[in-house]
Amino acid sequence: MIPSSVDAAAPAAPADDESAEVFQSAAELFRLLSTPIRLRIISALCGTEKNVSQLLAEIDTTQPNMSQHLATLYRAGVLSRRRDATQIYYRIGSERAASLCRAVCTQIALEMDPQTEIADTDRLAPHPGRG
Repeated sequence: MIPSSVDAAAPAAPADDESAEVFQSAAELFRLLSTPIRLRIISALCGTEKNVSQLLAEIDTTQPNMSQHLATLYRAGVLSRRRDATQIYYRIGSERAASLCRAVCTQIALEMDPQTEIADTDRLAPHPGRG
């Protein structure tokens, strides 16, 4: 980090330390999003809030498994929730995390479409049939 003229007397953090923190933070976010069911939950909540029953109607999993993933995403700040009587409704809490999921999943869906021409160097996912 390059200090500004205002805080020139403050020591600058070494670039390697900053890079390590950035990469560690990015790795933690990717780890959080590395489970397909969590990506499906985020997708299901884009644009609207839903309770656990509504999410279970869309995503094939057990109620305990759904609750575990919702709790993980909530603790990480990706989801927010509100209580209405006995129901808890979940919604996107981090639009940045949802946008990242949307961008990556959309790109991979395009790459999986056999009608889409994408150079191998521009692909996020391996080319089908080229393991």
